[in-house]
Amino acid sequence: MLIFKYILKAHIAPFLFSVFTLMSVFLLQFFMKFADQLIGKGLSVIIIVKLVIYNLAWMLILVVPMAVLISTLMAFGSMAQNNEIAVLKASGMSLYKMLIPPIIGSFIITILLILFSNDVYPDANHAARVLAQDITRKKPTLSLVPGVFSQEIPNKSILARKIDRKTNTLKNLTIYDKSNPKEISVVTAKQGKLYFTKNQLNLVLDLYNGEIHTSNNYDYKTYRKIIFERHKIVMDASQFSFSQTSNKSMQRMDRELSANAMLGLVDSLNIIRAQYNKDLLEKLNAHFFANTNQVQNETIKSSKKYIYLRVGDKIKSAKGTLRSSSRRLTYNTERINNYWVEIHKKYSIPFACILFILVGAPLGTMTRKGGFGVAAGVSLIFFLMYWAFLIGGEKLSDRGLLSPFWGTWSANVILLALGIYFTIKSAKERVTIDFDFLKRLIPKRFLIIKD
Repeated sequence: MLIFKYILKAHIAPFLFSVFTLMSVFLLQFFMKFADQLIGKGLSVIIIVKLVIYNLAWMLILVVPMAVLISTLMAFGSMAQNNEIAVLKASGMSLYKMLIPPIIGSFIITILLILFSNDVYPDANHAARVLAQDITRKKPTLSLVPGVFSQEIPNKSILARKIDRKTNTLKNLTIYDKSNPKEISVVTAKQGKLYFTKNQLNLVLDLYNGEIHTSNNYDYKTYRKIIFERHKIVMDASQFSFSQTSNKSMQRMDRELSANAMLGLVDSLNIIRAQYNKDLLEKLNAHFFANTNQVQNETIKSSKKYIYLRVGDKIKSAKGTLRSSSRRLTYNTERINNYWVEIHKKYSIPFACILFILVGAPLGTMTRKGGFGVAAGVSLIFFLMYWAFLIGGEKLSDRGLLSPFWGTWSANVILLALGIYFTIKSAKERVTIDFDFLKRLIPKRFLIIKD
């Protein structure tokens, strides 16, 4: 029992370190991808933190299985490097028995990850998409440059010849109002101030000592001039302010639903597909078998040309019906496949944690290296293979070329086969993976030669 605790304890620190490192890499990639959408928006720190927290959910789903493999390689590699594996085998403990503690730990992680995928991940994913769309709709803060027309506000062109940044005062203003296509309205003012309302939805231009010139585009004789001491123009500024949409007001995608919710949708789609098939049969019967006696009587009295026209019309009508029904059935099948793929992914990805133990433990004893660099390098090969099979299977399943089950579980089947093979081979004989062959790939001038 003490040995089991020691083996399990050897995995905890590498696992936490791997999760932290991989999450940092994913976060860096996230900021590099969305930096251009966040910079210059005038967003508060709270909004940015919310966006990052919501996106941590999908990162965690991907990181945890990868961290399990790296931690297993590091733990067993370190034990093999310190000859602890050899000592345990000499004392009568086989490699199969050494795998019991990490497999139990990975089983617990798998269950927690499945619960996370169904209860937390869908809501976080939906909230992240809604918030990202809200941020995308927000335009940068309105900026005025002295002597340059600003056309950031729809149907308004604003020119301020002088701007006092300290007092936020605009001088010698000219505003072209193009909101009414029938009229041309030009407003001039000696001085004014521009500010947002308290709810940030409207922009107010407070003008002093100016004139309003209005002319009709269709009647050049009509002209109106108004002289004012003070005049306010209220403009829509919703595009410059951030307003967060309610999560309930936007429809959820497949990755924003739990497995039970998607199973309910699949049942509904199956009912709809059955109704489509029934409607198709009824339409075909109506085209070819309804009123048969009437058509026969008409064909007896009609010429061959009329018969050909009637038959051609029926064929065209049936062809259009088949094409329309085929499109509906194809779309229906694609939606069912999409939901089934996501349902299987909620279980296949967490289950990979157990399989990575079977792969990582024997590879760790073979490499006899407990460093993060070696573990990350070896893990990268299996990560690429796993995600290539998973993504490829997902695409084939979405297109109906492969069943959703095999599209999402094929990577796990390959991992299981490799894990069993490596475990049996490492348990029966002592195998060591030597990395000295990599030195041959390095040019000699880069190697340090010691006398």
